[in-house]
Amino acid sequence: MEDSFHKVTIVNQDGSIKTLKVPVVQELVRHGIHNIPKMFLRPPSESIETAAANLAEDFPCISMVKLRNNMEERENERKKLVDGLKEWGMVLVSDHGIPTNLLCSVKEVIKGFFELSLEEKKKCVGTYVSVDNMGYGRNYVKLDDTPMDWIDRLTMKVSPKESTIGLNVWPQNPPNFREIIETYAGEGKKLSDEILQALAEALSLQKDGFTQHFDTKTREINVRINYYPPCPNPKSTMGISAHTDATVLTVLMEFGASGGLQVMHKHKKVWMNVPWATGELLVSAGDVLEIMSNGRIESPWHRAVTQAEFERYSLALFFNPSLAKEVEPIVGDDLSKCVYKKVVLGEYLENVYKVLTTKEK
Repeated sequence: MEDSFHKVTIVNQDGSIKTLKVPVVQELVRHGIHNIPKMFLRPPSESIETAAANLAEDFPCISMVKLRNNMEERENERKKLVDGLKEWGMVLVSDHGIPTNLLCSVKEVIKGFFELSLEEKKKCVGTYVSVDNMGYGRNYVKLDDTPMDWIDRLTMKVSPKESTIGLNVWPQNPPNFREIIETYAGEGKKLSDEILQALAEALSLQKDGFTQHFDTKTREINVRINYYPPCPNPKSTMGISAHTDATVLTVLMEFGASGGLQVMHKHKKVWMNVPWATGELLVSAGDVLEIMSNGRIESPWHRAVTQAEFERYSLALFFNPSLAKEVEPIVGDDLSKCVYKKVVLGEYLENVYKVLTTKEK
């Protein structure tokens, strides 16, 4: 197992560069490890609650068929959408219309990649540390003693297309990986735009209040694939630490196992397991939507827990306007009502990346 690690390059606050060697959790499991390396373990005071007792039984689920239907059903679903996002920051989506065969193909190419040996993975895709943190490797890593997440991940950019020219960030194996994922991202984009239009109307804004900020050629669509192998000690590890998404909207699919996603309830202030049925997608509000909605919709804190006997996959589509876009609250002419300041999206995302990777003092 001498070579079973990711090399993680981090830029310190003083500008110096440090390279860390982080074990590949999938390889740890493949070699039958029972004692988890200390760098992944959280203190007893942070014991992770995974019990089904915290199942969010009243978690909102909207039907896209009803959202597209006659006026009465459409109004009811819009209300469920806005109420769900206000309470939870995320909603499940059924009847989304994305072809079942495409979803199956997505699962097949993702599993196909992670079934490769570590050597084969590294041969067919590179790793880059930047604002986008693209390629195959680790989640964000800090230079302090913050426990690392029990995860391997793969990140690509679908749009703008020219942003990845010359970069080896798309796996070459399976051969149809990029074609399948880009096709799925196109379907996800349609779903995202439709949700944003319905949400705008539910908030008494113009239908294109949110979507007008997305230019076809310059909009940002990033893909992140998360793989969580079985973990011998779920109570002392985390799949992905608690965070919010720096997006307008995130569309998430999961497979392999359920029960891994938890969300912090806005009012109860407790972690709740999302009751995710097979075939449904999850739509989550991001920080940028919180700004654009002037805080009417808040970006939810969420995390992924580990499981002892099951592996879990998830694929997140992150949707944002152009990095050059200035983002501000949509409040009409009365600027005195603005709770949030105007930000340039690219500068905001760069700052988020620095916070995620810089050593805390």
